[in-house]
Amino acid sequence: MGAVVSCIESIFRTIGSVIMAIIGGIGSILTAIIDGIVAFFGIVISFLTCGYCRRGTTTGGTTGRRGFGRRRHHATTTSTI
Repeated sequence: MGAVVSCIESIFRTIGSVIMAIIGGIGSILTAIIDGIVAFFGIVISFLTCGYCRRGTTTGGTTGRRGFGRRRHHATTTSTI
């Protein structure tokens, strides 16, 4: 009789593990979808608030896109021959 009870317990334990695996998979899929939606809205909001518009503008001699800092102008000499 103990073997039958043990077999039934293992069946229920296996069914529980399968259900938890399915729920975990669904949770992972939903997390990925929600993260994608949040990233998309972040891009749209950044664009609407000129987050992308400001990248190419220069402020005080610095470029926001490249990050090289101030541009250095080298003195040019003209020689008279």
